[in-house]
Formats: sequence, structure tokens, C-alpha cells
Amino acid sequence: MCNCSMQKKVMNKVTTSNEQTVYMSKLLMERYPETCKNLIKILEKHNIKYSFIKGTKDIWCRDYMPIQTESGKLIQFKYDPSYLKGKKEWEESRSDVKDICKQNNIITTFSDINLDGGNVIICDGRAIISDRIYSENPDKTREELRKELAMLLECEIIVIPSLNKTADFTGHADGMVRFVDRNTVLGIKYDDRYKKDWWKNTQKVLDAYNISFIEVPFFEDEPDREHPESAIGVYVNYLEVNDLIVVPVFGREEDARAIEIIQKAFPNKQIETINYNDVAKEGGLLNCTTWVVKKS
Repeated sequence: MCNCSMQKKVMNKVTTSNEQTVYMSKLLMERYPETCKNLIKILEKHNIKYSFIKGTKDIWCRDYMPIQTESGKLIQFKYDPSYLKGKKEWEESRSDVKDICKQNNIITTFSDINLDGGNVIICDGRAIISDRIYSENPDKTREELRKELAMLLECEIIVIPSLNKTADFTGHADGMVRFVDRNTVLGIKYDDRYKKDWWKNTQKVLDAYNISFIEVPFFEDEPDREHPESAIGVYVNYLEVNDLIVVPVFGREEDARAIEIIQKAFPNKQIETINYNDVAKEGGLLNCTTWVVKKS
């Protein structure tokens, strides 16, 4: 399947294994070597294959890499998020997805829908996406978007509210909820500072699809002028690969409760923890900095 330092033979579908591999931007090792090495140690401990992606301009590879459907297809969406516009350094950090695919020998189906991978979580025929998809694609109707996404991703599309841009500038689903199974999600039940309306409206959507919600702890990091978009406190942005879940911990009392809840939700998976704070201060966590794909 699609590797990122990959040999072409990997692309030829010679196996039906569902074994997953973790890919990271080469920039993660360059910018955060100790943290990246600690993550690799965990992957090696559990015999998880990993590799690095060439040609990226930032570390958030989940967002600009293709999305894999449950049948194994790779769908490369347009990567032109509104939150990277307005500042030269942000705009220059936007990775060229077609160039990355070319450099890493990735064969994919391209779509003109503007969608970040961090805003898509898929499980057993269902995909949860935040309603930021609508404002990012003003040239398409909501019905058109949902229909086209259902066809491309080969699953039912469930759209939940996004937080306002002050609370979360990306609007990504993976910072709010994660699937346990088709009918269950782990997620954040925000307090008053994040508007109870978000929770109320999200609950309505989940109830309509008979999806149960398991609350995971969350706390807001102390304001930092140099890191205004810190993701510290977001436990649900963990890495899930094969039978392993790597959970970020922050040296807070909430850590133990978060681990307990996630382990109970996934009794057959191994749970590891990692201090990912230096990366988190830049606005993302484990799911953001990893691209997980299976062989097909």
C-alpha cells in the first residue's frame, strides 16, 4: 500500500494484510528529535512499522496526506485551509499535496473538495466530519458535499458542529471526538467557556445516529504568547494503530482518568503514554503528526 519512502512494489497490492504502518513528516524528527525518538521507541516495542514522508512543509501530515477508505483506496483532497491564509509564514507552510504524492510514489484519487484529514474520522462505514467542511467549500451545496464525500469515502457522512474559530481555529473533528466503534465515540464535553450550545447540538447529531458518547477529560492550557494555539489538554488526539493506542499525557491529575477511560473503551488494545508537550504547544498532537495506512 502506500508507503512514503516506499518501494513501488508496495503499491502493487500483492497482499491482503490489514497491518498498518505509521508515517511521519521528516520535519518531525528534525524539529523535535527527542519526542520523535520516544514515539519511535513505543512503535518499535510493539513491532509497528514506521517511515518518514519526504517533501512536506510542516509536521501535521494527517491533514495534507490522503485519506484511506476502509476498502484501502487513497483519496487526496484539496489542501487549502482557510486558517493558513492571511500570514505569509502560514501560507508558505502549506504543503503541496501533488508534489508529496509524486516524491513518495503515492498513487491516489484526487478530489477538488477542500478538506483536511484531521477533520475526518472513519469507522465501520461511518465518517464524522465537522461542519467546517461547508465554509471551506462555499462553491458547493451541503447536499452536494455530503453526497460526493459519501461516494469518495465509501461511507455514511455524519456532520457535527465545529467550535467557533476563537476556540478552535482548525475546526477538526479529531480534536473533539474519536470512534470506539460504529455506535460509540470518545469525546470532549466542553465547559461553559466553550459554549454548552456546541455540546447540545453535537448530542442531537449523535443521538440521531444512535451514537453513544463517552466523556474524556479535557483542560485548557495556560495562555502563552508564543504558543497561542496550544493543544495541551486534548487527550482524544491520540494515535491508534493496529492493537496499540498512544495517549498524550501532560503531568496533570486528569492523566490517570483519561487513560482509565480510554483503556476501558478499548479493552483489547495496548495503551502507551507519551509526553508530547513540545509538539502540542504548536497546536496539534499525536493524530495530527501521524498518517496511518494499511496494506491492501
